[in-house]
Amino acid sequence: MQVSNSTIDEAIFSMLAESPGHWRKVAAVVGRVSNALGESLPEGDPGLQLVAERIEVLLREGRLMAQGDITNWRFSEVRMAD
Repeated sequence: MQVSNSTIDEAIFSMLAESPGHWRKVAAVVGRVSNALGESLPEGDPGLQLVAERIEVLLREGRLMAQGDITNWRFSEVRMAD
């Protein structure tokens, strides 16, 4: 079953809403969201990449803010836009 973009987005926002205003490592967001969505996502790297792509879209839309190069998940952070 393919998960919708809006479902992934909701999971990202839900995870970030746990600590509003705080920066979260992209790797942690990708990992926690993929765990939360479980079998709804493709298995392995394709599923992780799908979550990362949604983070990039949300950044371009101005719905998230980032620090660092978000393609380097362990050394970049995101949070909800102000």
